Amino acid sequence: MGELRVDRLSKTYARRDGWNRTRYLRVFDNISFTVKDGEFVSIIGSSGCGKSTLLSIVAGLVEPTSGAVYVDGNQVTGPGLDRGIVFQEFALFPWLTVKGNVAFGLNSKGLPKQEQLRLAGKYVDLVGLSGFEDYHPHRLSGGMRQRVGLARALAIEPSALLMDEPFGALDAQTRESMQKGLSEIWNTTRNTILFITHDIREAIYLSDRVLVMSGRPANISLELTIDLPRPRNRHQALFQEYEARLEAAIGHPNDSFDNKAC
Repeated sequence: MGELRVDRLSKTYARRDGWNRTRYLRVFDNISFTVKDGEFVSIIGSSGCGKSTLLSIVAGLVEPTSGAVYVDGNQVTGPGLDRGIVFQEFALFPWLTVKGNVAFGLNSKGLPKQEQLRLAGKYVDLVGLSGFEDYHPHRLSGGMRQRVGLARALAIEPSALLMDEPFGALDAQTRESMQKGLSEIWNTTRNTILFITHDIREAIYLSDRVLVMSGRPANISLELTIDLPRPRNRHQALFQEYEARLEAAIGHPNDSFDNKAC
């Protein structure tokens, strides 16, 4: 586990228009926040506001225009084993079994083969897939495949777990089941988690805090602490009050490019 700090992060994209002029899209500007050790923080916002871009920068997959990201005080300069990542796409290796997929990232840690298999088995069990260790991904449901992805990210025992709309492709019933399962897993492991979602109820159900990204360029327009006991009841009055407050905070970002030419 560890602390994740985003410090004055900005991202601007450039593109050529029909007159060969460079126009700029400022996705977000001067964003700062901290996810404390063992804390579960979600980021929500309208589609296209830059949530996934922000997570990709934290993951080290995209370079920021300015600002920096730190994990346990160390600046992020690229992908690393201090961060586990779970995407919406399952991204499993079809030729590997469940256990093989979960153990894959452990090769980079230089662990003996037996230790890799032991850790893979531990996390397969943690996500509720005992008995499916030798199955290949094509034999699994969508929810089960996402559990494999989660187990793989957890198995490297990262300082922070990054999750980019991991349940977005699942049907409603499976999604609720996965939310419940993730909440139980987090309650056991107390991983530091940064979670991206467009689903307000999902964010409230899972998180200690919810950050709202809004505007263009986007910024953090609201930080809301979720003061509800776990496991959470979606029908509780306070849950619905949080939901109404977050719905009001999201707003409608401006999708236009800035009129700047080089």
